[in-house]
Amino acid sequence: MKFAVTFLYLFIFGITTAQLSTGSKNVTTFTIEAPQLKTSKKIWVYLPKNYANSTKKFPVIYMHDGQNLMDAKTSYVGEWNVDETLDSINGQVIVIGIEHGGEKRMEELTPYRNEKYGGGNADNYLKFIVETLKPFVDKTYRTKTNTKNTCLWGSSLGGLVSFYGALKYPEVFGKVGCFSPSFWFNRKEIFELMDKTKSFKTKVYFLCGDNEGDPDMVQDLNKMEYLINTKRCECQMLNKKNIVKGGQHNEKLWREGFKKAYLWLF
Repeated sequence: MKFAVTFLYLFIFGITTAQLSTGSKNVTTFTIEAPQLKTSKKIWVYLPKNYANSTKKFPVIYMHDGQNLMDAKTSYVGEWNVDETLDSINGQVIVIGIEHGGEKRMEELTPYRNEKYGGGNADNYLKFIVETLKPFVDKTYRTKTNTKNTCLWGSSLGGLVSFYGALKYPEVFGKVGCFSPSFWFNRKEIFELMDKTKSFKTKVYFLCGDNEGDPDMVQDLNKMEYLINTKRCECQMLNKKNIVKGGQHNEKLWREGFKKAYLWLF
């Protein structure tokens, strides 16, 4: 647990090293007002290589911690290489990377207040995505707007808020990438919410390492998987769990797991 908390603060206050931009030519950015959070957000947009030369519509992945997804220059401890990975496999998806809130990251990505660490403003963060960002994205780009083509994806606290988002907005998010979710932050509440959920149709890819520093990480994933399977038949094959031997709580684990998870989800 102590390791996980230390990582959260490094993520928030980490110093960006001087590096050249590694962003793909298929990546652009824009800034949008986030009235639900009383701030503005920088957004990274990845478009498929064939976007400009086609008229087709594409699924959309909304990802947290946008600074760390597509550019080493803006990342803290290494990027996910989302753009390079999708370029290499001709990924047919639009990725929307959402800037995290810096010192407010913990508040934005946690559904409930933690007695020791605070937080608990994820409802407003998700409202921003659903009520402001998604409508703008759907209006601006050629997107498939329905549930099965809309995905929420993140790691650590981003994994926690992604899973919570699927429970809160099942009509919006039909797929979830849930990497190393920090269920410990709101363990009691998130498991109670899942237990009370009557139906769960979301497709979920879980990933974590068995050496993340949080001794309960694997146990939490196993418990959540069990609860999900009480809401639907395992035969539907709508959830997958990948526990990486030796995997640690870092971008290396998430970067190396992204391609496999994407191919399974889409």
